[in-house]
Amino acid sequence: MLPSISPELRARLRELRLAARHASGDGLGQHVSRSRGAGLEFAQYRAYEPGDELRRIDWKLYARSDRYFVREAERDSPLTAWLVLDASASMRQCDAARPHVSKLDAAKTLAACTIELALRQGDRFGVLALGGTTPTFVPAASGARQRDRCLLELARLNAGGGGPDASALTPLWERIQSPAMVLLLSDFFDDAIVDVAVRLATARREVLSVQLLTAEERDFPFDGGHRFIDPETGSERRVDAASVRDEYLDCFSAARAALAQRFAAVGIRHVDYTLDRPLIEPLRALFAPTAGRGMATEAAT
Repeated sequence: MLPSISPELRARLRELRLAARHASGDGLGQHVSRSRGAGLEFAQYRAYEPGDELRRIDWKLYARSDRYFVREAERDSPLTAWLVLDASASMRQCDAARPHVSKLDAAKTLAACTIELALRQGDRFGVLALGGTTPTFVPAASGARQRDRCLLELARLNAGGGGPDASALTPLWERIQSPAMVLLLSDFFDDAIVDVAVRLATARREVLSVQLLTAEERDFPFDGGHRFIDPETGSERRVDAASVRDEYLDCFSAARAALAQRFAAVGIRHVDYTLDRPLIEPLRALFAPTAGRGMATEAAT
């Protein structure tokens, strides 16, 4: 099934936009550069060359000079946005209260929303999955057909296996060139995924990250004896939930804080998202004009 954006969520996307800290490149988008091309602000004329679009010819000037000239403008440089999804087995996890929505499902919807923002701005975008049961890589391009390609590949993506191996990362290092904006969607339970984010940031890619968690992982609302199984390694641990709750919550909180501090140290904009919260929250935290001030406190709906 294609990732779906509810009408309410789609309406709220209107208040958001992708904005790079350092914009450059070519094309028609919303990130200003000083290159010449088909932008909005007129800069100069130049002689027509084979392959130029006919709509860019100044026909009034042709009538006066009997020569073809093309209008050039200060070109608005498009952003290249990459949606990188963790599709390892831990991303299959759902909340007991919402067993039909997994962390990967939420990641797909967040990716689809970001694609809609990029499409609206005329930006380029591509998709890459780390792990999963099927290889997923869509080279960056722009336009409605590119959106459809990305959504189809996201629909095919299923969580499975462990973190990425070196061969799976080859397209990431080769294709995600600087400058680029990378939105990394993961639970970050695998150190290899964390290392990917840090390596991209230190290689001068602009990295944004969303840590996706279940309410059970956040709250540990269990009682009595429980058996917990690692979905990626199969290892088991049997515990009395009440006796380990405080220790778990302290360790989990410390791990989340350590992750946020590590990402902040290399300039990664990081937010977390729990499946019982509205999906607009991480998007607003990253892409609203007030981005960087933390997650919204809107009640879940």
